[in-house]
Amino acid sequence: MDALCLTAIVPATDRPDTLAACRGAIERAHDGPEEVIVIEVPERQGPAAARNAGSLSASGDILVFVDADVAVHPDVFRRIRDAFAADPELTAVFGSYDDTPAVEGVVANFRNLLHHHVHQGAAGPSYSFWAGLGAIRRDAFHESGGFDATKYRTPMMEDIELGMRLVDAGAKIVLDPELRATHMKEWSLRGMVRTDMKGRGIPWVTLLARRGQAPTDLNLAWRHRISALATAGSVAAVLGRRRKTAIALTALQLAINAPLYSLLLRRRGPAEALAGVGLHAVHQLTAVASVPVGLAIYVRDRRTPVTPGVGAQVGSAAPAGSDRPLRTA
Repeated sequence: MDALCLTAIVPATDRPDTLAACRGAIERAHDGPEEVIVIEVPERQGPAAARNAGSLSASGDILVFVDADVAVHPDVFRRIRDAFAADPELTAVFGSYDDTPAVEGVVANFRNLLHHHVHQGAAGPSYSFWAGLGAIRRDAFHESGGFDATKYRTPMMEDIELGMRLVDAGAKIVLDPELRATHMKEWSLRGMVRTDMKGRGIPWVTLLARRGQAPTDLNLAWRHRISALATAGSVAAVLGRRRKTAIALTALQLAINAPLYSLLLRRRGPAEALAGVGLHAVHQLTAVASVPVGLAIYVRDRRTPVTPGVGAQVGSAAPAGSDRPLRTA
């Protein structure tokens, strides 16, 4: 069997300050990709369209999507090669942030460790995909139509939606928790709430409502759903002055999330662990608040249906020459 060729695609249309570190990590990686494509223009182009544009120029058998604000670990590309070589039925594989985020800050540390915790606990077959560090066979990507850049013009749910669409078509996607990268994104509390509401929660609810079903892996695992409801219930109980109910629901929430809070304690110490409990509550309350809004948007969209443009996304992602290859071979 011929060796698989890899193309790394980095969407960088907002030209982040972290791009140089991202490129450097790719260049230093062991058994790196044969080709690297960095999409930097035009500025109005979102990451979904940028990734699609990169795929048009790619010559590799495997497309490896790497966000511009992550630094891959040295063994990432070797692991990707081994995974696809060992399993001809594998369509895509994705990984996780590590537990040593590059940016200091209470919110940034919490968000990165939350992502790490969720992905580390969901190894194996997945109903999703993650484009922060994810690889997919080029033929399967093109056959699927790529990322839906019409519906997702800003960073949102484009990778998750693609993963669900692929699995529906019979694809095999695996989460490998040892496939890791260091996150370099700065977070603020306001940015966290905005992302959880507009970039994740609301579009996630509308996507699941359109599909009429919900997977039970990653953030949608039953323990995460129960935890979110317990948090919302405890707040309602406090407001309703039902002390015993509030205590019971808070205890349930703490028990369910003990592994996450233990991780925060080990990695960041008591003060940030305590802050993390509060930030986690905000994160879950935002998710709960997204449900009625997302359902309302779903109902509205059903009354005024829009013809989806998924199938044409790869073919019309960007004009020729919009990508800037970092290295080709």
